[in-house]
Amino acid sequence: MRILVTGGAGFIGAAATRALLAAGHDVVVLDALRADVHGDRPAPALPDGVDLLRADVRDGAAVRDALAGRDVVVHLAAKVGLGVGIDDIDDYVSSNDLGTAVLLRAAAERVGAGQAPHVVYASSMVVYGEGAYACADHGAVHPPPRAETDLAAGVFDPRCPVCGRVLVPGLVAEDAPLDPRNVYAATKAHGERLLAAWARATGATAAALRFHNVYGSGMPRNTPYAGVASIFRSEAEHGRAPRVFEDGGQRRDLVHVDDVARAVVAAVERPQAPGRAEPFNVGSGTVTTVGELARRVAALLGAPEPVVTGEWRAGDVRHVTASSERAGRVLGWRAEVGLDEGLAALVGRL
Repeated sequence: MRILVTGGAGFIGAAATRALLAAGHDVVVLDALRADVHGDRPAPALPDGVDLLRADVRDGAAVRDALAGRDVVVHLAAKVGLGVGIDDIDDYVSSNDLGTAVLLRAAAERVGAGQAPHVVYASSMVVYGEGAYACADHGAVHPPPRAETDLAAGVFDPRCPVCGRVLVPGLVAEDAPLDPRNVYAATKAHGERLLAAWARATGATAAALRFHNVYGSGMPRNTPYAGVASIFRSEAEHGRAPRVFEDGGQRRDLVHVDDVARAVVAAVERPQAPGRAEPFNVGSGTVTTVGELARRVAALLGAPEPVVTGEWRAGDVRHVTASSERAGRVLGWRAEVGLDEGLAALVGRL
């Protein structure tokens, strides 16, 4: 297939581009090479046979040109990061919401010519807010944001909104309600809504891949957009003890970038029912705490034991771990890279 990858020069995008090329597809990359993502690094060397079109996804003319003759769009271009404040809310919304809208409008123009592309959209676990929880008395519940009084008192787990009992975390599935709790999360959730509206209006096929905590070689370092694994690695490489917020018990699902790239290939090659934007969790299926991750990275690099600081940020979620059973059942995809193997490669011990 002939595929356009937006954001294809980024961390996940470069891995997806390589995987698509290895699967025999014809790939073109559109990437703005944003300084806040790529820093001052030179433009990446893409694999032979992959053209790089340097343009912003908000540039409608450039996007229409890039879409010419393409069967599939993998939309990864976005302003990424925490987005916990509002200082750059306009940039997040412009980059992510408007960028997605411009892309989908250009894709819709192809529908009339009978050339509707299949769209694979990079969403995120952050659309859920908190993950799945159960109360011993009230069953499955969706908790509100954690109270700052609880956080200040060292009570980090969410409480039942009915009885106030501390909740037990589980695995979140795709039918969970979306509850974005910061600006970045809101743009990812809105992107899914735009994608669903586009699919209904055009009758085309689409998938939204909800990536969980992606890590692996090529992660950005020392930027606001680095994942927690990269931040811990940076500290440990300098002989410093990684600093862990809260009590270190935050549950996460760390999925290797090579597995994420294979999920992109699976979503490209297995479009589902027309007129729908099908969501899929993309996670490893293994629960890891932030404290355990810090300990593993420190041990691999011979750094001091992590320091659990008790610090907290009101916008953070406590637990979000994935059930990726649907991706296995529908797309035939499952994660293959174990955490020990992935972390050893990340810190250069393989």
